[in-house]
Amino acid sequence: MQATNTRPRFEVVADGQGICSHVGAALLGELADRLGLTAELGRRANRGVRGGSHDRGQVLRDLVVMLADGGDAISDLATLRDQPDLFGQVASTPTAWRIIGQVAADPSGIAALWSALARARQRAWALGAAPAGPLLLDMDATLIDAHSDKQGAAPTYKQGFGFHPLGCWLDRDDGTGEALAMILRPGNAGSNTAADHVDVLAMALLALPKPARGRPILVRADSAGATHAFVADIVARNLLFSIGFDCDQRVQAAIGALDPDAWQPALDQDGRPRRGAWVAELCGLDLVGAGWPEGTRAICRRERPHPGARHKMGFTDAAGHRFQVFITNQPDPDPAVLEARHRPHAHVEDRIRGAKAIGLRNLPFWGFAANDAWLSLVMIAQTLVCWAQVLLLDGDCKLAEPKTLRYRLWHVAGRIVRHARRLIVRVDRAWPWAAGLVTAFARLRALPARC
Repeated sequence: MQATNTRPRFEVVADGQGICSHVGAALLGELADRLGLTAELGRRANRGVRGGSHDRGQVLRDLVVMLADGGDAISDLATLRDQPDLFGQVASTPTAWRIIGQVAADPSGIAALWSALARARQRAWALGAAPAGPLLLDMDATLIDAHSDKQGAAPTYKQGFGFHPLGCWLDRDDGTGEALAMILRPGNAGSNTAADHVDVLAMALLALPKPARGRPILVRADSAGATHAFVADIVARNLLFSIGFDCDQRVQAAIGALDPDAWQPALDQDGRPRRGAWVAELCGLDLVGAGWPEGTRAICRRERPHPGARHKMGFTDAAGHRFQVFITNQPDPDPAVLEARHRPHAHVEDRIRGAKAIGLRNLPFWGFAANDAWLSLVMIAQTLVCWAQVLLLDGDCKLAEPKTLRYRLWHVAGRIVRHARRLIVRVDRAWPWAAGLVTAFARLRALPARC
């Protein structure tokens, strides 16, 4: 039998004209301009670059777009620089490097980046990106490996070497998430350092528009946030908390003392009973006597491990159930509702994964302050993508991961055509997401302009 080669045969020549790529990434740059992010990044940097050079706000905006587009080093600005018809005049790598150094050297440089993002958030929410209902703030830390000796890098609790930043994200009701705050910490920073949690929460609250701070705010964290100082700070701010709690001997005894009838079916996010999961309130714990604020309650979830699950060392009963406990000061009497509200704290893992896909996986500088500036730009890029999804995109793209968005939209190629003093970018009509990209640009151009 003769083998059949189904792969197409073609020739490759370098004689094309007017062809561009990364058309969708231009959407993010223009959105930053429309929301005033570019202007705020330039205005809040109190030291400009030398006369005749690039505007600092535009350089920082291009770095943000480059990160959202998949870059992980300053040299990746060449992706934008090589396409001036789409992105204009993009700064050289040395210029961008110098501006990052200036931000790092300025004592208020990092705060200026977060302040610019907060001002842009006010405008984005005013244009329709504001979430509905109570505000859900998720806090968590992650590890970033350092493959060389960098300032502030240290051994981690997982026997690695690098950094241990702590961040806070807004878990939106539409399934997306905005970055509110993050601080860079050495790799040996403690997971349950109360002072760091207090600082990040303060940054996150300042990042919210002032009218939104009067809405109910629920702060969620894993057991690393279960410290008396952090919980007391939350209560002092008149906020609600839902924080993981260790299953120590007192908790295990309280679980064992529960009446079998105390367990009720757990609920999924649609309010329907979950199979193999039950919830109960641990009334036998004296939390107030242990130093926790008045009104603190302990809620326990019992569930069967799913088939194939690895049985880690931990507390189980004779039937092999797993137990997870969290404390909260929410007044809702139904523990199943409280548990269903706490479980989506797991979304913070999606936010961390998304941030690492946008440039957080590697901190490229030696200096700690410069890496802190890079981390801040990554969080701005993640938030800008979130606003693009909320304000401009439809369907699956509203919830797509960064890698998916790059494949479907940001990296789309087109042909540049000049006609009647107009610059037109033609996208392949056969591309499945071409219509969505055209619609996104139309919605973007309909937003009020702001430079």
